[in-house]
Amino acid sequence: MKVFTAIEQVPADFGPSAITVGKFDGVHEGHRAVIRELLAVAARENLVSTAVTFDRHPFAFLKPEQAPIALVGNDQKLDLLAGTGLDATLMLTFDAAIAYLSPLDFVRRILVDALKAKVVLVGRDFRFGLRGEGDITMLTELGERFGFAVHIIEDVMPTADRRVSSTWIRDLLSEGDVVTATKLLGHAPAVQGEVVHGAKRGRELGFPTANLSPRSEGLIPADGVYAGWLTDGDTRYPAAISVGSNPTFDGVPPKQVEAYVLDETIDLYGHIVLIAFAARIRGMVKFTGIEPLIEQMNADVEQVRELLQ
Repeated sequence: MKVFTAIEQVPADFGPSAITVGKFDGVHEGHRAVIRELLAVAARENLVSTAVTFDRHPFAFLKPEQAPIALVGNDQKLDLLAGTGLDATLMLTFDAAIAYLSPLDFVRRILVDALKAKVVLVGRDFRFGLRGEGDITMLTELGERFGFAVHIIEDVMPTADRRVSSTWIRDLLSEGDVVTATKLLGHAPAVQGEVVHGAKRGRELGFPTANLSPRSEGLIPADGVYAGWLTDGDTRYPAAISVGSNPTFDGVPPKQVEAYVLDETIDLYGHIVLIAFAARIRGMVKFTGIEPLIEQMNADVEQVRELLQ
């Protein structure tokens, strides 16, 4: 998949294209439904399948105090979009230059002049341009003016009354329900970051862990112990994952993510790894001493092993 991070990077001979536009936070099943239809249209009409997205939630620029934590970082988002089979993604920096574009300028500069749109696929609630003034009706009118068709893709509804959304997935992760979140995402929720040196308590207890930097990307689920996977480059390892401030010890920072790789001894310091959550084993517990903690950790590892077989 070709990636552009500015309008100016798009080659003059790009397109013609079939385009979808959105935040694509998490690249969940609702997004994937749009992309599947986009790929079908692009193949049928010999167009370049293209996503237009942004490097942050618009609120991160417009209303920072209301901006939600992103489900995935930008590198994760691009990897997930590439995995759908898209030909290209234009990831724009959401700053004043983008935020204050009128709906007309947004369509003309990005969709028409840069990407040579012939088909644009969006959800029914799609808004665009300054203050979100552009809607489906305006997009359709602009399509007639500039020569592209607009296709509306209906919401994915796992239940009768709720559509797949990033907000719903955030709610699930805040409760530690990574299993349902995985169903809505179409992939396991994950965080990505650099492995850094920790207090080495796990090593002293016989369970050396890879500690993620607090500057990791992605939404960390509720405190607890999880079964999951640690991916380093092209290699994926089964892992028991701890999230939270371990209440048995003092001075552990909140939302610490640590992964104990099963049956492997590997040096990951300085590596950028992806830690994915498959199932929650239990909540975080304060133990009365080291021995009961080690006993529970052994039980956790065996449960993780069984779940990941």
